[in-house]
Amino acid sequence: MRRGKTPAATLETPVSAPLYDAPATGQEIRYAGFGWRFLAVFLDWILISIVSILFVLTLGVAAGAGEDDIPALVVVIGVGMSWLYEALLVSSSYQATLGKKAVGIVVTDLQGRRISFLRATGRHFGKIVSEMLLLIGYLIQPFTPKRQTLHDIMAGCLVLRKVPR
Repeated sequence: MRRGKTPAATLETPVSAPLYDAPATGQEIRYAGFGWRFLAVFLDWILISIVSILFVLTLGVAAGAGEDDIPALVVVIGVGMSWLYEALLVSSSYQATLGKKAVGIVVTDLQGRRISFLRATGRHFGKIVSEMLLLIGYLIQPFTPKRQTLHDIMAGCLVLRKVPR
């Protein structure tokens, strides 16, 4: 296997009308590698940070909040916005956040179908477990057969690279 390339695989069970351009059973699929996933998270982090800070500053000025209140508002609103941003977009027909979409990866269930909002929420908050374990939940990704992180395994999800047509 060449370095930097994710091994090809096939879906194990038939996909009934996948909601993204996933290959049908028996065709090649590619699991998203660590670098692509990291880049997507970094792009999403930049976007969420900018929007959260602008939102909090606008809200804080309008409400007359003091300088001491702003950092706490940024954290609370940032967590809420991050959750809704990820869960709504990953469970939508995009099957990806804007960062994931930019790098060409999608989140699916184990059969290649779109996941529900509830599963996307579980996957999002499952990242807390991955982080609490000194990021080992993320670092296992290159060593699992389907390139899953701990929160992917917990939520029963795959992160796939779209195959160009």
